[in-house]
Amino acid sequence: MTEMEKNTTRYKVGIIGGTGNIGEGLARRICISGKYDVSLGSRDPAKAATAADGVTCCLAERKCEIGGTCSGGSNASVCDADIIILSVPFDKIESTIETIGKSVFENKIVVSLINPMLRFPKEKYFLPDRPAEGSAALAIKKMLPASAKLTTAFNIVASGKWMELDEELDYSVCVCSDDEEAKRIVMDLFASVSKLVPLDAGPLACAATIESITPLVITLAMRNGLKDVGVYFR
Repeated sequence: MTEMEKNTTRYKVGIIGGTGNIGEGLARRICISGKYDVSLGSRDPAKAATAADGVTCCLAERKCEIGGTCSGGSNASVCDADIIILSVPFDKIESTIETIGKSVFENKIVVSLINPMLRFPKEKYFLPDRPAEGSAALAIKKMLPASAKLTTAFNIVASGKWMELDEELDYSVCVCSDDEEAKRIVMDLFASVSKLVPLDAGPLACAATIESITPLVITLAMRNGLKDVGVYFR
């Protein structure tokens, strides 16, 4: 692919589990960039369609120039996208992939946002809950076809921040992948969202370190009364 093709290729982004704050908020911000089309997926296609309409209406009310389209359907239907984002809890991801069918992920760029955590809200602390493979990313890699190009990112952006379009997101976003081209494409996607700064965080073997930052951030926020805890590498 030439540099010109890299700059002009328009990708479609599909978000599995796209009706939560992360999925819908991410769709809003990606559509504002005007560089991508977005599809929201759900076990309930009608719910995804409603969420997609909400994205379009929200941006229209704000008089945003919507360069990208937003649609909604089943989780399986959004897998025709070039980039598939997994926005479901870790304990649901294997059954979700099995229900959709592994074959649809062949040769796809797949992005995991998943952080398995042990929650102790009364005691005000959270801990990483690493699977036997060492990280959610490495566990998910085993669930996908060998040809799938898995990356992990967005793990350290608070879920509520995605929906708050008046707030700029200027956090650092660590991106891990064993596929360098997929990593570049995903970093370009993140760079189009608000003022996020994507950083190359190495191969998937490094994902456990990135995933463990989120429970630390939540613990710091809970114990210190912090409302806007982000991660910056400067």
